[in-house]
Amino acid sequence: MSSLFRRGPGRLTPQSAHQQTSDGTSVLVDVRETPEWSAGHAPGALHLPLSRPVAGAPLPATAQGRPVITICRSGHRSRRAVALLTARGVRATDVTGGMTAWARAGLSVIGPGGSSGVIA
Repeated sequence: MSSLFRRGPGRLTPQSAHQQTSDGTSVLVDVRETPEWSAGHAPGALHLPLSRPVAGAPLPATAQGRPVITICRSGHRSRRAVALLTARGVRATDVTGGMTAWARAGLSVIGPGGSSGVIA
């Protein structure tokens, strides 16, 4: 198989990311902007729009010192977040396919007030 079609090093499937965050091994950090987050996100995910770490903001306190899994809509912004975080010494990886793949895998997406969310 051509390297073009392989997952990047350390990238996780939605199922693996869900397992690692459910068992407390890692923390899921959603790097999408607020309207996207509000429309629907993974339960238990922390919200840190990519613009904040780009500007030098630290991880949320509950994520500091823990392995981080980043997620966005499709996987592009989360890969950028991984590059920024690993440059700061954070153990980070991301979810291949982002929240779109998460929802396609049948994993829960919650929206406003805990209702069923959508991927915006």
